[in-house]
Amino acid sequence: MIAQLAFYAFAAILLVSAGMVVSARNPVHSVLYLVLAFFNAAALFLLAGAEFLAMILVIVYVGAVAVLFLFVVMMLDINFAQLREGFQRYLPIGATIGVILLVELGIVLGGWSLAPQSAGLRAVPIDPNVTNTVQIGRVLYTDYILLFQASGLVLLVAMIGAIVLTLRDRTSSRHQSIAAQLARTPADTMELLDVPSGVGTKGIGFLRPKVKEPAKVAQDNHGHIGHDNHGGHH
Repeated sequence: MIAQLAFYAFAAILLVSAGMVVSARNPVHSVLYLVLAFFNAAALFLLAGAEFLAMILVIVYVGAVAVLFLFVVMMLDINFAQLREGFQRYLPIGATIGVILLVELGIVLGGWSLAPQSAGLRAVPIDPNVTNTVQIGRVLYTDYILLFQASGLVLLVAMIGAIVLTLRDRTSSRHQSIAAQLARTPADTMELLDVPSGVGTKGIGFLRPKVKEPAKVAQDNHGHIGHDNHGGHH
């Protein structure tokens, strides 16, 4: 009885929070409602006996994705008045797309039916000595290993594409020189001091690390690289 009441309570809060995600005017409030929806979905997984999925939902989606969304939305400084200006203009297009999606969803639900072998699948006995995490691992890495690897490749391509699209070569950026780092000596970057006891930063001041600037290439008035008597100037 208590489990049923908890299920209906978590399910009701989940539905309300999911509706508020798409209906809230403030994007920050939408992300907060999304976090609430994730927590209630994790509670439903716990009631169903899938504790591993519940923890993954909380750690990955709430701890990483939702928090990332929240920080991005807060840092964008969105102008809500400007966003609402084109609402009336795009309302017919949005309503048309919504009606089309609703009709397609009705067609899918109308033609959906249970497979004949579904009742037998639900009656498959579960080994009580095997935990939920082990069962998911066996199914995921045995029966669906190819799909799992394919999804990993898709995420890898998406990550590389995001890096390529956002990468900008700026002239003011400082690039790393592996050869210069390997060739430097401790004396070039480190200085040993004999600091008396009880003397803080007020006595010795702030010491910044030694930075060896790379040699600058001389240029003439026409923008060409200057040359010395031996050829190139490095």
